[in-house]
Amino acid sequence: MKLVKSEKLEKSMYELQFAVDAETFQAAVDKAFKREGKKYSVPGFRKGKAPRHLIEKLYGADIFHYDAINDLFPANYEAAVEEAGIEVVGQPEADVVSQSLEEGVVLKVIVPVKPEVTLGEYTGLKATKKVHTVEESDVDAELARMQDRNGRMITVDGKAENGDTANIDFEGFVDGVAFEGGKAENYGLVLGSGSFIPGFEEQVVGHAAGEEFDVNVTFPEEYQAKELAGKAAVFKIKLHEVQRKELPALDDEFAKDVSEFDTLDELKADIRKGMEERNEKSASLDVENDLVDQVVAGMQADIPAAMIESRIDDSVRDFEYRLSQQGLKLADYLKYMGVSMDDFRSNFKENAEKQVKMRLALEAVAAKENIVASDEEFEAKVKELADQYKMEVDQVKAVVNAEELKKDLGVNKAIDFIKEKAVITTETVGKEEEAKTETEAE
Repeated sequence: MKLVKSEKLEKSMYELQFAVDAETFQAAVDKAFKREGKKYSVPGFRKGKAPRHLIEKLYGADIFHYDAINDLFPANYEAAVEEAGIEVVGQPEADVVSQSLEEGVVLKVIVPVKPEVTLGEYTGLKATKKVHTVEESDVDAELARMQDRNGRMITVDGKAENGDTANIDFEGFVDGVAFEGGKAENYGLVLGSGSFIPGFEEQVVGHAAGEEFDVNVTFPEEYQAKELAGKAAVFKIKLHEVQRKELPALDDEFAKDVSEFDTLDELKADIRKGMEERNEKSASLDVENDLVDQVVAGMQADIPAAMIESRIDDSVRDFEYRLSQQGLKLADYLKYMGVSMDDFRSNFKENAEKQVKMRLALEAVAAKENIVASDEEFEAKVKELADQYKMEVDQVKAVVNAEELKKDLGVNKAIDFIKEKAVITTETVGKEEEAKTETEAE
């Protein structure tokens, strides 16, 4: 392979031209004939037995040239990219400049490359770290959730109240005629949940087990079943049972049952500590995001569309994988949602652009400050992944791309560098300040 031309174009595109000598090209054409020649029919010869010169005379002198070029392209393209010293970020557009058995072949490719990044300020940036305080009401709310999770359902003899679960049979009628989908038996309806059409649950409240009664409602105008939209309906109800959640007392015994602590005060202290740690972590993450956003805002780069599309591809594949875990196919999902693939992909575009810009900015900072991951940091990360996925360290090393993993670690260290060089002011924010901020934002 001989690199004939290496030229930077606009919008982070690059043109490469490279030549393959006549001897190599001829050998590739011979190989293509031996593999593909048997596919062609020539009068007077059994299929696959015709001589090459007759096939070329009948189908064209260059009939096997393009098969040969396709065979030669991958290795020679990679060699040209390496010699040019460019980092390709998308698929090449290839074209044949010239080709003959006597002169060989010259190929041209236009490829998107990683853009040059011009950084703005990335040291001495300013950010405010807002740490939200943990109020007593926050601790009490978490205790209430724990109390609710540990409640037990008991059958009550009295009348149903909001929050109770009513076990009912029901059948709905419009103009005296039962309609499809309007009947069920032994249905557990949580009263006040809003899971049924407006007015239904409210009319079950106040009734006791064993009662039979009617519920009169009107379907909303925008109801999904068009034949029922806006129509008055009567539901025949039979109430079998009313269950109510009985909550455990919040005392030391509760703490012993649900945690490793002996007293309720110890449990509350642990809840508070956990909330404070989460608030601190969240505030630190917000500061990092703010600082990185500032670096991105000051960055200049002509980003090729291929980089955005590649990141969108990743998001689509991730979504498709998560659907498959639920037994669904992406094509079926799009059909159910009435969304085209183009519209679906457009949902990921804004975030993809942001991710690409962040990555470019942080890689540029790492390069400028010579920030790299050490061997010890690499080994520690591999060990972390091995523990996470319950694999052997050697197994992880066999499947991960070491260079890419080191780049990821370098990017994380670049974030730490930006944060270390920033001027960060810490504020403690209580509920009153938070509410005031939200009100001003509105």
